Amino acid sequence: MSDDGTRVEDGEGRSRVAVVTGAARGIGAATVRALDAAGWSVVAVDRASPDPRLPYPMASPADLDAVVTATSDRVVGIVADATDEPAMAAAVARAEADFGGLDAVVAVAGVIAGGVPLWELPTAALAAVLDVDLLGPIVAARVGVPALLRRPEPRHGRYLAVASAAATRGMPLLAAYGAAKAGVAGLVRGLAAELAGTGVTANAVSPGSTDTAMLEESARLYGLEGPERFAVQQPVGRLLQPEEVAAALVWLAGPDAGALTGAVIPVDGGLSL
Repeated sequence: MSDDGTRVEDGEGRSRVAVVTGAARGIGAATVRALDAAGWSVVAVDRASPDPRLPYPMASPADLDAVVTATSDRVVGIVADATDEPAMAAAVARAEADFGGLDAVVAVAGVIAGGVPLWELPTAALAAVLDVDLLGPIVAARVGVPALLRRPEPRHGRYLAVASAAATRGMPLLAAYGAAKAGVAGLVRGLAAELAGTGVTANAVSPGSTDTAMLEESARLYGLEGPERFAVQQPVGRLLQPEEVAAALVWLAGPDAGALTGAVIPVDGGLSL
């Protein structure tokens, strides 16, 4: 169902289909739930295993199972690394085989590392940030956009990614993260130009401080007592909830957002003011 109570369908009356990465927790899990509630069919993808390059825990298979169990039978879960092109191609193929096609790719998977100047950041942690936060969205585009284009015309495909307020606001001790997220902004602009006239759009959202496991790690990196300390930076005076960012992604994925492409929408509580 859409916000006005109507089922979200393609031009032939079929439920629209999405692949979402980073689906086991945080913004990714909230996006899966929101798409499901809006009547979409979803392939929910997550690494669901530790990353030895990073000092904080990733989502688990149990987290992914919990998301799938709490949603409808239109949601299937796949354990796959968002940076693994063959694995992501298999997830896209699953969407096409199970649900008849693909209408949206939503690249949410992300990690953070820092807490020291860029030149002191361990090479492995640097690689993790660039891999997951930039290569992941690139892989999602490489395997997902061809499937979006396989929909018959007139098509309404959507490529979506998650950037960050750090893409445009210099964050001390998070230079690599900011660089990767700025790359996401450049990616959607380039894709939008390449997709001109196809009926497929490319956009991103740029969240502010959102109450997720990644923000907890950010607080640790800055030596803060907890993530709630970031709330004072945002004019809304609070942390954002993953569901608020997911709501923007679901709207961008839907039929009413066709006039937007190449945009990076701030969903940041005013942090970028």
